[in-house]
Amino acid sequence: MRKPIYFTIAGTNHYYGSDFMKVGMPVRLVKDRKNDYDNEAIAVKMDGLDTVGYVANSHYTVLGESYSAGRLYDKIHKNARGTILYVLPQGVVCRLDERSLR
Repeated sequence: MRKPIYFTIAGTNHYYGSDFMKVGMPVRLVKDRKNDYDNEAIAVKMDGLDTVGYVANSHYTVLGESYSAGRLYDKIHKNARGTILYVLPQGVVCRLDERSLR
């Protein structure tokens, strides 16, 4: 069994906020290959809402032992899945679904 991989959702305030997010909710990770600002950007989406944020990619926004988008980008398939573990004021911490790894 592999060690769990965690990631932080950042930038939720630019979309719908995080007040509605709850522990156990599923999220989808989609590599954003057309992102003009970050060539390792990974959008975080939820059914019915589309993009709710991005996987954090800065030491200022990555929480705890979370992987940054740069560390995660080449390890996941084009579309990956995760589950919300913690909803914090600084960001939303999720666990990556093991089946999402390459």
